[in-house]
Amino acid sequence: MQFLPPLLELFPETRLNMVIYNLKNDSVEEAFNLVKDLEPTNPREYIIKAVSYLMYGQKKDSKEHLKTAQQLFQLVGASATECDTIPGRQCMASCFFLLKQFDDVLVYLNSIKSYFQTDDDFHWNYALANAATGDYKEAEGSFLAIRNEKYKSEETYIKWLIRTYIMNGKPKNAWDVYISTETSTDSYNLLQLIGNDSYKMGHFYYAIKAFEALEKIDSENDYEDALRGSVLGVFQMVVAGKESVEHLIEAAAILKSTESSPQVHSDLFRTTE
Repeated sequence: MQFLPPLLELFPETRLNMVIYNLKNDSVEEAFNLVKDLEPTNPREYIIKAVSYLMYGQKKDSKEHLKTAQQLFQLVGASATECDTIPGRQCMASCFFLLKQFDDVLVYLNSIKSYFQTDDDFHWNYALANAATGDYKEAEGSFLAIRNEKYKSEETYIKWLIRTYIMNGKPKNAWDVYISTETSTDSYNLLQLIGNDSYKMGHFYYAIKAFEALEKIDSENDYEDALRGSVLGVFQMVVAGKESVEHLIEAAAILKSTESSPQVHSDLFRTTE
C-alpha cells in the first residue's frame, strides 16, 4: 500500500490489485470505493467488482448492492466464454446462492468440488448449501473440513454446526460445541437453538439441559412447559429403550430444582407412574 497508490493512474492493474488487497484484509469499504465506478471489460474485472459489491452489501445489509453482485456473477457465469470454466461455475454458484436457490448452487459446486478439497471458502459455501437443502450429513463433513480459525469462530459457523450435529443425531456433539463457546455473548441464542432443535428431533435429554440453562439466564420467559415436556420425552425414550434411566433421573432432578409449582411435579410423576 506504500507503492500501489501512486501508480493508480498509470497502470489499470493497480486498481484491481488494491481492491484484492483490501478485500483480503477486510477493508471492504475501501475496496468498494475503488471499484464502484469501474466499468468492467473482462471476466476478471467483473468478478472482482461482483465480490466487492457482495461483501459491501453483506456488511451494510444492502439488498441493492447484493442484487448488483448477483447480476454481475450471472453475467460472467452465463457467458459463452466462461460458462464451462471453474471461475464461471463459481460465479453461477454465487449467483444462485444470493437468489437462495441452493439446489442450483450444489449443481455448480459439485461440478468443481474435486478442485477444492483443501479450500476453506469452498467448504464453507458447500456446507451451507447442503445444510440449506437438508443434507446435514454432507454439510457436517464440509463444516468439519474448515481449518480457518476465523471462520470457525463466527456465529454463523457455530450455529450451523450445532444444528447439523443435532439433525445428524449427535446432540452431545452440539452440546459440547456450546460448552466450548459458553462465555460468548450469544449463549442465549445458542441455547434456544439447541433446546428447540433437540426437542423437535427427540433428543429430549439435551433439550432439558438447554432449557434449564435458559431459565437461569432469562427471567422474562417461562420455560416450565418446555422443561416438563422434555422430561416426559426422556421418559418415553427410556420406555422405548433409547435412553438411559440415569438420564431420566437427572432430567427429573433438573425439573424439581426449577421454580415450578407443586402441581407441575404432581402431574409429571403421576404421568410417569
